[in-house]
Amino acid sequence: MSTTADVGLYNSALIPIEKEWIDYNGHLNMAYYNVVFDRGGDEFLAELGFGPKYAAERKLTIYTAEVHICYVQELHLDDVVTVTSQLIDYDGKRLHTYNEIIHQDGWVAATCEVLSLHVDMSGPKVTPFPEDVLPKLAFYKEAHARLPTPARAGRAIGIKKK
Repeated sequence: MSTTADVGLYNSALIPIEKEWIDYNGHLNMAYYNVVFDRGGDEFLAELGFGPKYAAERKLTIYTAEVHICYVQELHLDDVVTVTSQLIDYDGKRLHTYNEIIHQDGWVAATCEVLSLHVDMSGPKVTPFPEDVLPKLAFYKEAHARLPTPARAGRAIGIKKK
């Protein structure tokens, strides 16, 4: 296994923007940014140990509780992107991640901050992480804590009063 000093942001596979995702304004519809984040985020969850096999075998999974997306720059048909992911924090039942959609030319298209819950699918109900997955979470939290804090992390929605 790599040392924490060797682990940077997690990068998803390349994701091409699909024709069906383009709206009447000629750019990626806002709903499909969620699709892109979901695809990239699922890869990161699998890296953390919470992929389809985990759900099928253990009947435990990850549910999204809260999402905050910032749309930074438009995406269009034929653009290709990747999703970077960073584990910001976790506790006994929750994950806090930060993700960015990065265009193949290197610019940020959107950011997404997510609070996720660990869920027992038999309830469904929120349940603690099993002891055997905690070392991987600790590894990524320590490694990602060495990265710069994302500028858009922790933002709130509001209208500034003058």
